[in-house]
Amino acid sequence: MVTGQRGRPRSFDRDAALDKAMFAFWERGYEATSISDLTASLGISAPSLYAAFGDKRKLFDEVVVVYGGRYGDFASVAMAEEPTARDAVRRILFEAAEVYTDPAHPPGCMVISAAVNTTSEEVAQALRLRRHANLLMFESRIRADVAAGVLPADTDAGALARYAGAVIQGMSVQSRDGASREELEAVAARAMLAWPA
Repeated sequence: MVTGQRGRPRSFDRDAALDKAMFAFWERGYEATSISDLTASLGISAPSLYAAFGDKRKLFDEVVVVYGGRYGDFASVAMAEEPTARDAVRRILFEAAEVYTDPAHPPGCMVISAAVNTTSEEVAQALRLRRHANLLMFESRIRADVAAGVLPADTDAGALARYAGAVIQGMSVQSRDGASREELEAVAARAMLAWPA
């Protein structure tokens, strides 16, 4: 006999859902990840997704924060822990080679990959600001080393910071093209030869 009673709803694990959404965006990018991709990855209906996270953009914003805390914060940690900008950048490049090629998740950096070919100027701008914040962090640390006499007085801190950022972004793209950890470590070692004595 049917009583009309419904079973208890399954509990919703928000953290697990954010992980699954992160991998979807990381693999496909923001633009190419559809709502149907997300509902399939998360195992929930579109109305449930909207109820839990708002829209696709709000979900992506949450995912970027999760990504930063779990996979993307190695740069700021290195900057805080290493004694010089050179040591920090060297560590960042070698850790990028490791993180970007880890088979446990999609290759590369999600913040770099997700911005490729997006038609959403809001998303592109938000990701651009995150990348720019990293450049400013690098530049600030380089300027401090110049002021302390660790780097030559004529060091162009802005150009050196942008160079480090360009190498990191290039490593992300190359990892998505199949470059191995060893190949990216060779890029990191070569890049450090350009660092001022």
